[in-house]
Amino acid sequence: MRAQRRRGGVRMLNNDPDAAHYPIDATRRDLVDEFRRAPRGPHSRELQMVLHRMRWESPGGRYVLVTVDPGRRWVLGRLPGERGVPIELMHNKTYDSLAAAEWDVFKLRWEALTGQAIED
Repeated sequence: MRAQRRRGGVRMLNNDPDAAHYPIDATRRDLVDEFRRAPRGPHSRELQMVLHRMRWESPGGRYVLVTVDPGRRWVLGRLPGERGVPIELMHNKTYDSLAAAEWDVFKLRWEALTGQAIED
């Protein structure tokens, strides 16, 4: 997998089709800690592979953030399994902090893919 430079000098991975099947080891809590410390990066190669898998897993049921008020407020949502069906919004899960919202989505996706919940 090759990396390329993006603005700001942070390296990001090119789209790697194998990353979509990258096995996530639920015991790798170091990756959880790395994301918690720096949700916006830069990330290690291993964490980049995990994030790629989380973000490109089958869309049906995948957790997403929906902007309610740009730059100020977000709500948790779940993608439907088919096009044309509205995103399921979870109005009881709203966020005023993008970092807090991204942390919750990371935890939900981790549990969905590994079967292991992340305790705060």
